[in-house]
Amino acid sequence: MKIAIDAMGSDSAPTVEVEGAIQAIEEFGYELILVGDQTRIDAELAKNGFRSDKLSIVHASQVIEMHEPAAISVRRKRDSSIVIGMDLIKKDKADAFISAGNTGAVVCAATLLLRLLPGIERPGIAIVIPSLIGASLIIDVGANINPKPIHLLQYGIMADAYSRYILHKTNPSVGLLNVGEEESKGTEFTKEAHTLLSESKLNFIGNIEGRDLYSGKADIVLCDGFVGNVILKVSESVVDTIVQLLKREIKASIIATVGAALSSSAFNVLKKKMDYTEYGGAPLLGVDGRCIISHGSSTAKAIKNAVRFAGELVAQDVNKHIVEELESY
Repeated sequence: MKIAIDAMGSDSAPTVEVEGAIQAIEEFGYELILVGDQTRIDAELAKNGFRSDKLSIVHASQVIEMHEPAAISVRRKRDSSIVIGMDLIKKDKADAFISAGNTGAVVCAATLLLRLLPGIERPGIAIVIPSLIGASLIIDVGANINPKPIHLLQYGIMADAYSRYILHKTNPSVGLLNVGEEESKGTEFTKEAHTLLSESKLNFIGNIEGRDLYSGKADIVLCDGFVGNVILKVSESVVDTIVQLLKREIKASIIATVGAALSSSAFNVLKKKMDYTEYGGAPLLGVDGRCIISHGSSTAKAIKNAVRFAGELVAQDVNKHIVEELESY
């Protein structure tokens, strides 16, 4: 199994990518390919004193920056780490690709170079979130901000296969994010999506509201990429705010400090469940290849876990199961 990593993607590239790759090789033993500026990658490897026949470098002279327009950059920067990495999958030189770079560029490059799975019109980014009864999946969180109702049905089918084979849920429930539970609520877009989902073979439980996201009411939550991305960013902000408020209150009182020390094990468990680095990244479902989109502020731990996650996608051959479910429709 060979997994390619965009070494120039994150805010701290290529330091965290190199460190994460080293950790992944030591822990999982996969063959990894670092794609990016060879001189800078070599310098980081030398700094870590690391050499391994499981690690190789593919030079890319360009980088697509976060602020650059996706489609134009993918076409103009053919020697960028994102395009080169995606081309490795296309040429069967890598089984998966991980990038913490420009999300739009990753989606665009994957769509153009790898193409979409048969029966899929738009790819979707899926993220795992913690809930009161386990993990839930939200799709889409940024790949397609203006989808059609049929795309949400396709998201549901892809997420169903993913939940079964990666999250190991036998009959995942599917909810449509809306402003109310009633069928009559929402826009024409959500009403039409509701009809399509109701007529599908999915375990569709109807509309769910924002307050239901973390309750575990639905194993899969469907929404358009604009709403999903707002949910993602707000959730990150809420978690960070809660952590900062807790620290502030704990420091303000000796009793609270002692209580926090006694409750440290519970806090550690909670931190682990809410920590995005534990998941490493989000799969881009619907493309004919395996792509993991990681956070721009990813740490070495996040990159390492993204490699583990990519390995699971390869081993479980999720795309094959998605195609099989699509064929049944």
